[in-house]
Amino acid sequence: MNAPILAEGLEFRLLNEFQRDFPLCRRPFAAIAARLGSDEETVLACLRALAAQGMISRVGAVFAPRTIGASTLAAMAVPRERLEEVAAIVSAKPGVNHNYEREHRFNLWFVAAAPDETALSALLDTLEKETGHAPIAMPLVEEFHIDLGFDLLHGGKRRDRPKRCERRPMSATQRRLIAALQPGLPLVPEPFAQLAEETGMTEEALLWQLKQWLEEGSVKRFGVVVRHHELGFCANAMVVFDVPDETASEIGSRLAAERGVTLCYRRARCLPHWPYNLFCMVHGRTRAEVAPVIERLQRLAGHPAEVLFSVRRFKQCGARYFDAS
Repeated sequence: MNAPILAEGLEFRLLNEFQRDFPLCRRPFAAIAARLGSDEETVLACLRALAAQGMISRVGAVFAPRTIGASTLAAMAVPRERLEEVAAIVSAKPGVNHNYEREHRFNLWFVAAAPDETALSALLDTLEKETGHAPIAMPLVEEFHIDLGFDLLHGGKRRDRPKRCERRPMSATQRRLIAALQPGLPLVPEPFAQLAEETGMTEEALLWQLKQWLEEGSVKRFGVVVRHHELGFCANAMVVFDVPDETASEIGSRLAAERGVTLCYRRARCLPHWPYNLFCMVHGRTRAEVAPVIERLQRLAGHPAEVLFSVRRFKQCGARYFDAS
């Protein structure tokens, strides 16, 4: 078990203060060190240790849904005796970035990403053939709050004004950059110079592109991406509602503003298997902490909720849209 992170320590400040607003400059870790009263090598060593302990998945870009490639939330109903076998097949696919067991008849939930809709459909078809179980797909329709930035001191989400960004065609250079960013920044003094060499860009052009994506909203945030379970947020509940489509935007916006809600979005129903169209994620340290949040959401929504707590995490990493080749 990981040792507790002290709120006044360097580790905590790196985790809590640099989930966004990461310095996009030649030596970003030196810039962070200057802000924290430390030095570059100490900051790098600390981040490497946090990554080794599983407390962070990467340092880098979180791309906005529907701005690059294609992705969907998907689920399977898997007999308990085959769950680990099927989960391993699903997790082995590079295009799958999150894979959880949840308390429901549909007990295996994962997020799949691909360069485009055709490739995404092919990935889901392959999973059906290899597992013998047909996934149901629930693509994103409308975003109300998707960030997963955590205030580790108070347990609340980071609040930013959402930016609307439409999907744009990506050049070959941009695709190479996205592929290079997917695993996260190399934890070296000049990470952008290394990425520039890998992608055939100049460092100046690469930094300009990252700033442009942040400005337009294609990148929602750039910084430390934490792993909530390792940091003590072990009660992970997906709270779903079946609300009229004509009121989904109003209700979703209301729920997204609630403290304790880390994700909120509208997804396509998958009838007759899945009637729900409004999803909230609630993360807390215990189920007792999460329960009043769920009760409040039901009152605000004016509709009953189905609650799916996570049981096991099989995979959690950043989305893979493009190959590095």
